[in-house]
Amino acid sequence: MKSKNIINIKNKVKPFYKTIEIEGDKSLSIRWALLASQATGKSKSFNLLKSEDIFSTLDCLKQLGVKFKLKKNECIIHGVGLNGFNYKKNITLDAGNSGTLARLLIGLLVHAKEQIKITGDESLSNRDFLRVTKPLGKFGATFKTNSGKLPIIIKGTLKSKPIKYYENKGSAQCKSSVMLAALNTLGETFIKAKKSRDHTELLFKYLKLPIKIIKKKKIDIIRIKGGKKINSLNYKIPSDISSSAFFVVLTILSTKSKLKIKNVNINPSRTGVIKILKMMGAKILIKNTRNYKGEKIGDIFVESTNNIKSINCPSNLNSSAIDEFLIIFLVAAKAKGVSLFKNLSELNQKESPRLKWGSKILNLMGIKTKTTKDSIKIYGNPDLKLDKKIIIKNYLKDHRVFMASVIAALTFGGEWTIHDKDSIKTSFPSFLKTINDIKK
Repeated sequence: MKSKNIINIKNKVKPFYKTIEIEGDKSLSIRWALLASQATGKSKSFNLLKSEDIFSTLDCLKQLGVKFKLKKNECIIHGVGLNGFNYKKNITLDAGNSGTLARLLIGLLVHAKEQIKITGDESLSNRDFLRVTKPLGKFGATFKTNSGKLPIIIKGTLKSKPIKYYENKGSAQCKSSVMLAALNTLGETFIKAKKSRDHTELLFKYLKLPIKIIKKKKIDIIRIKGGKKINSLNYKIPSDISSSAFFVVLTILSTKSKLKIKNVNINPSRTGVIKILKMMGAKILIKNTRNYKGEKIGDIFVESTNNIKSINCPSNLNSSAIDEFLIIFLVAAKAKGVSLFKNLSELNQKESPRLKWGSKILNLMGIKTKTTKDSIKIYGNPDLKLDKKIIIKNYLKDHRVFMASVIAALTFGGEWTIHDKDSIKTSFPSFLKTINDIKK
């Protein structure tokens, strides 16, 4: 069977010794664009991720009256200021595949003067949005949803009021949505949030917005005073650690290989994957660390690892590795002993039910697993070598399922047919090009 949207892999990757640089961080690319739209004046970014999720972000902003110019190496956004969106009648904003865009953008629309419809693709339309519409409704906005899912119709309020919000899922998207709504609301909004990514907080602090944060062991207390003008922001987007992690695991599971990944965002709220892999015995070093506008940047050095150890993964690392568990599971498949990962219900709130798909891929490879609704046991096999055909399809075009399958094919062997290659366009369009660069 031949198709431009299918990839066939028959050979394992040969030993390599390479240096690479990954495209810009998706989370920061979306957040920069949304905050730049609310700023006063012209903001410029470099190394903005050029993926479908970012194009969806820019298109939504354009429909709200925001002007931008996208060039090869930079993007310029002309901010309209707080509450400066141009609300025309019967606007439909298509968030595509991006949960980050949809949930954060809704937070900026609590003052929408006209009804606005938010839609997305099949995958996004299966995800829960009550987690943001419920708290945002407390600001005064009203929502009509499809049983808590997309499409959503939002009608804003001219008299938003600050709220108290308790975020208990460890979702940076939910927290950030409320934070963006608080920016446009006079008075002080109080947020008590389970630990999760803190990119939005760091951008707020860098922009000198009125935010106070008290960090505790398991939660953060965040207070935001709304109504302050946002200054323009020039920003060089660092490389995405979630995308980099695929190549970290490719190297760990390959033979006699070494890899350097330059200028990666190593924000502590995102480095759970590094901590977990090092606990499993992986040879990973981070060098040349520095601070850039609140974010921590560094170069990742990794090499092939023998004698991988099983792990009872600490649940407090889940939120800082939530996008990387599919490839962490691949490393556990090569470990000696049984690995346990628990409290992972958030994994099923992504583009596909990833806990289910992680187990399915391992089972197809011949690895035994036991799963519950929020946990997985993986019975590792250090001597696993595949010589059979494996087909991966019907996974709601989840880009991370596709990329994890490619890494499995290149490191475990076998003959793989992996569908929906175009899914990588949402987050990492150059993934296969980078694979080929490493293989050269």
